[in-house]
Amino acid sequence: MTSVRMETGCGALLRELQHIWAEIGESEQDKERMLFEIERECLQLYRKKVDEASKAKAQLYQSVAAKEAEIAALMASLGEHTIQSKEDKKTAPLKKQLSTIISLLENLRVKREERIKMFSDTQSQIEKIIAELTESNYDRATTIKSINGDDLSLRKLNEYQAQLHALQIEKSDRLHKILECVNEVHSLCGVLGLDFRRMVDEVHPSLHETASGQSINIGKNTLESLAQVVLKLKREKCLRLEKLRKSVESLFELWKLMDSSQQERKHFKSVTSIFQSSEDDITCSGVLSEETIEQTEAEVERLKELKASRLKELVLNRRSELEDICKKAHIEPDMSTAPEKTNALIDSGLVDPSELLAKVEEQIVKAKEESTSRKDIMDRISKWLAACEEENWLEYYNQDENRYSTIRGSHINLKRAEKARITVTKIPAMVDNLISRTFSWEDERNTHFLYDGVRFVSILEGYKLTRQQKEEEKRRYRDQKKQQALLLTEKEALFGSKPSPRKTNSFNKKHIGHHVNGNGNGFLTPSPRRASIGSATPDFLTPRSYSGRHSGYFKEAKWLSPTPLNFVAIPKEDSMSTFTSISGSEPESPSQGY
Repeated sequence: MTSVRMETGCGALLRELQHIWAEIGESEQDKERMLFEIERECLQLYRKKVDEASKAKAQLYQSVAAKEAEIAALMASLGEHTIQSKEDKKTAPLKKQLSTIISLLENLRVKREERIKMFSDTQSQIEKIIAELTESNYDRATTIKSINGDDLSLRKLNEYQAQLHALQIEKSDRLHKILECVNEVHSLCGVLGLDFRRMVDEVHPSLHETASGQSINIGKNTLESLAQVVLKLKREKCLRLEKLRKSVESLFELWKLMDSSQQERKHFKSVTSIFQSSEDDITCSGVLSEETIEQTEAEVERLKELKASRLKELVLNRRSELEDICKKAHIEPDMSTAPEKTNALIDSGLVDPSELLAKVEEQIVKAKEESTSRKDIMDRISKWLAACEEENWLEYYNQDENRYSTIRGSHINLKRAEKARITVTKIPAMVDNLISRTFSWEDERNTHFLYDGVRFVSILEGYKLTRQQKEEEKRRYRDQKKQQALLLTEKEALFGSKPSPRKTNSFNKKHIGHHVNGNGNGFLTPSPRRASIGSATPDFLTPRSYSGRHSGYFKEAKWLSPTPLNFVAIPKEDSMSTFTSISGSEPESPSQGY
């Protein structure tokens, strides 16, 4: 690239020179002469540059040789071989060779210093460990002077390092064994509640505390003494653990039997945690101390004394709990553990009270599971019963002739009546939904859904039948009322007579089945209902009515079923006066609530 550039430049100058000569008019002879002079001057300049380059080459060879000699000496002391190959020397330029050699020389010098330091550190550590093991004095200055600078090879260094490694392993093993024994003694003393300081001081004081610059004694006698102490403490731990486990097992049985509270068990939480733990896993401080074992044994004895007196009471309490669960879920409790039977069995001594208690516990678990499975249906039953309550209240309310009066508090009953009418319209859908869900529950579990001992589907079907009968009676009542109104209209048209006040009041008193309470606030208080004339509607077709007949639950709820309205049979001979009293002041039909 350089020669091309020179030829291009020289050619351009030569052409320019020839052009100038042509303009001047130089002869061919003069042109040849001047060109020859130019060529001679160029050759002299090239020769000078060649001589200078030769001298530089010789100096480079000399420098390379000197550096190579120093490299060879360093490599010999370091025990390494030549890195450069002969082919590299033949092909690489001298300057590149010199640069490479200088870089290699610097690296070797640094490496030599590092190697000397490594020898010094290795030998120092060797002598220090030997001094620790032999309990002799150690002097680092003496170690540095003893280093041989002519033999810094890796082989020699590896020999020293192998010796150091062997000594370090020996020291580490000895120290690890001693510290392991010390830690084990500390852990065992904590679990057994013993004094750690006193235990290790008996072996060697340096095992507990070491002053600055003082190392732990790692002698063979120290290690053997510690091993004996650990073995002694392990035997003691095993004996105490076996003793405490027996007490804890009895404690668990008594707690379960006596139904002890969590507050009572809390005091022995750390003790009970060891029951399922292996011997190696027990590390809680003081858990196997003599004081803890004595407290546990004392608690076991105390509970044993209470066991005999409270066992019968416990059985009865758990049975009472079972009955409460069954009562809330309307389930019939298992009579095999009835209080009368359990008392008789315990008093006779034929059955262990603990077995009866376990049986009751099993029944409680089953009752809770069944109660959970019935929860959805029971919630819907509650809503249905509430709707029936509102329906009965609405019937009483519709028979009150003063329900639209301005008595204080009457507006509350008006609002309640509006809500009750809306609720009553939803009752048929509630019943159908309950029947569907109850059948699904029975199909899923292949058993009847009983409500206080009665199949609930039968209750619902009876309720639907009663409701249909009531609707039919209402229809007949409305037809009869229309006929009476028609006859009354004809009578007035013929005779022009008006109802008698005395007979009207008598009829109203006969037909109104409720009255305003004595405080005059307008709230309704139902009075006892008379038996309906000609009615075959029973009063036990709701779950609460069944409850009163079978298990005694909800005895206070007697009017939840749809009840037919009362109406009086009118004698033929007194029909005209009766029509007059009805037209004068007649109660609203119960159908207004639907």
